[in-house]
Amino acid sequence: MSFSIAVSGKGGTGKTTVSALLVRALVQAGERPVLAVDADPNANLHEALGVTLEGTLGCMREEAFRESIPPGMGRNDYLALRFRKSLVEGEGFDLIAMGRPEGSGCYCFAHDVLKTSLHLLGKDYRFMIIDNEAGMEHIARETIGVPDLLLIVSTPDSRGIRTAARINELARSLGLSQVPMRMVINRWKGGRVISGPSVPETIATIPEDPVVLQADLEGRPVGLIPRPSAAAEAVDRLAREIIAMAR
Repeated sequence: MSFSIAVSGKGGTGKTTVSALLVRALVQAGERPVLAVDADPNANLHEALGVTLEGTLGCMREEAFRESIPPGMGRNDYLALRFRKSLVEGEGFDLIAMGRPEGSGCYCFAHDVLKTSLHLLGKDYRFMIIDNEAGMEHIARETIGVPDLLLIVSTPDSRGIRTAARINELARSLGLSQVPMRMVINRWKGGRVISGPSVPETIATIPEDPVVLQADLEGRPVGLIPRPSAAAEAVDRLAREIIAMAR
């Protein structure tokens, strides 16, 4: 099975930026193929990676899905087929996005499709980077299974650190105490990292980087920012630590 990394945190901390840079860093380190999973209904990881998203798993309606299964093909086999058709191929990585369900109703079917697809095809990839929506819904629902590593992205302010501590506590209350949980401080401006009860160990500090800011302002893929970049280099170091953990 692949080594799965769930990227979590509150909204606005830069989860997608970290995810995109991490995908790039792993690919450049030769750890390919990588599966990038956009588990946020408001999909934008493809933009950060510089690829075009043609469709999402959420586009499948439950009723239409059942009617589309060819005779003689099981549900899981058909899910695997649809999953592969929804993949976007990049250089050294593939991308899949959950997206929003069509029409009204809950996200239950979209969650189920994503969960089954990752279980069926996760073994085809060396690493799997899962960019989650804010909060812990996918982990609470067990949509992404039990990750091998939970990265909690936070800004260096006290409110962001408190949120990271709450996510850490929630994850452990959900029975994930055996999963390594590490904090990534994004937009770090130097100084001491805030610590406290339940605050997870910091595995990386990613400095505030004008190269990243300029890419955001110009609408360019942050995962393709040119070097030198202090943020990209910090994520390169993070990738090396994760590779060592996966061995």
